Amino acid sequence: MASQELIYNEKDIIAQLHDKDSNVREMAFSNIVKRFSEPLYWHIRRMVLTHDDADDILQNTFVKAWSNIENFRGDSQLSTWLYRIAINETLTFIGKQHNTISINTPEGSVAELLESDAFFNGDHAEAMFQEAVNSLPSKQRLVFVMKYFDEMKYEDISSILGTTVGALKASYHIAVKKIESYLEEKN
Repeated sequence: MASQELIYNEKDIIAQLHDKDSNVREMAFSNIVKRFSEPLYWHIRRMVLTHDDADDILQNTFVKAWSNIENFRGDSQLSTWLYRIAINETLTFIGKQHNTISINTPEGSVAELLESDAFFNGDHAEAMFQEAVNSLPSKQRLVFVMKYFDEMKYEDISSILGTTVGALKASYHIAVKKIESYLEEKN
């Protein structure tokens, strides 16, 4: 029996998404969900920190993608389009949460919140690092997450965010300095 792993061919998937047969479209979208769920989840999770919030935002991302799939013309890669949707959904969520989770919530610090999350498996140092990342303004945090955690190239981030590579490099550099300062202050 052949391997269960599906080969992902973006051109074929895009053609299937525009097929008149709804079963073909649904199968193509199912392949997209399988291919991008994990990387999008972790991208979102690093911005909002909790599993439940990240899971909700991921679901909203795929609902929005499905409902707008006929508008995808293939001018960019599917991953770029999906990241844009995920980023917009995440920023909307953060905006509703008053731009950031407070570093000191009524339940304690973000580090304590992370350590109490059943889905967080890091140590205290990782929790402090996440707290430092969370202290960044949302747009700066977004650039940092995409470059540091998602290991995206500046050119790809530029395509997703519609910002120049130079501005992204400056934003990332400033974010790194702020994180370093935050961690030095805490230690």
